[in-house]
Amino acid sequence: MATREELYAVLDRFIAALERRDPAGVEWADDFLNSENNVVLQPGDGLWNTITARGDYDLRFADERTGQVALFTCVEETDALSPAAFRLGIKDGRIAEAETVIARNADEGFPFKGQKFELKPVMEAMVPAGETSPREELLEIANGYFETIERNDGTINTKFHPHCNRVENGVQTTNNQDFPLPIARLGCEEQFALGWYRYDDRLRARRFPLVDEERGIVLAHGFIDHCGIVGDYELADGTPASSPVRRPHSYYLAEAFKIRAGAIEQVEAVFHTVPYHMPSPWDSRS
Repeated sequence: MATREELYAVLDRFIAALERRDPAGVEWADDFLNSENNVVLQPGDGLWNTITARGDYDLRFADERTGQVALFTCVEETDALSPAAFRLGIKDGRIAEAETVIARNADEGFPFKGQKFELKPVMEAMVPAGETSPREELLEIANGYFETIERNDGTINTKFHPHCNRVENGVQTTNNQDFPLPIARLGCEEQFALGWYRYDDRLRARRFPLVDEERGIVLAHGFIDHCGIVGDYELADGTPASSPVRRPHSYYLAEAFKIRAGAIEQVEAVFHTVPYHMPSPWDSRS
């Protein structure tokens, strides 16, 4: 079983090779699978061709039990800076799985403006003694978040700290007065208690490949499907609302949940638009 330090060392070698655009600088397992934005690519294609720099933001965590390591950061491709998440599965010191999610904001229909890629002490901290949770509970809390957002009607199926915040594609979308959607002015639980995300029809193909028990972080992948059939609706308090999604649409996501004392304290997500109801090449590896 690889240690945290050994997993981080493999991650560092992978990122260094990526920055050099040198896939031959990575030790790949014989049966490796590599994807970028949910599409299987050969190493050397996609971001390997276009990366020009990587930002300083470096949120990393690891699962020694399963040999998984992940990094949330940002990458530059010529004239655009984009949030990115990398997940690696390590087998005998070599990379058997490499999953990259990049939210190329410059190419998205909904721009996430005011991106900030900065250290979050909450995410970096080890969970204090007495506030840790076993792996099974961490997974249940993270999955409960998805249960809450799927066809969101105000029912809370997980637990949140009162000061919980969420960052999506480099922008804080809770307790943020400047975000275009008014719901972003509220905290995590307050948003879901109103049932704002009624138009999120499916949280599909959920995977939880990495659980960092010391840090209290669960990494999830999956899809948010919008069928486009929800139009005008009422929030839980009776306030009229209107769905911003009126056509079939799907997001693919990498989402990290920081959990302390049995409740979600911080959420970090990178997601991007994919073809509606797109399948995942990772389903066969689960």
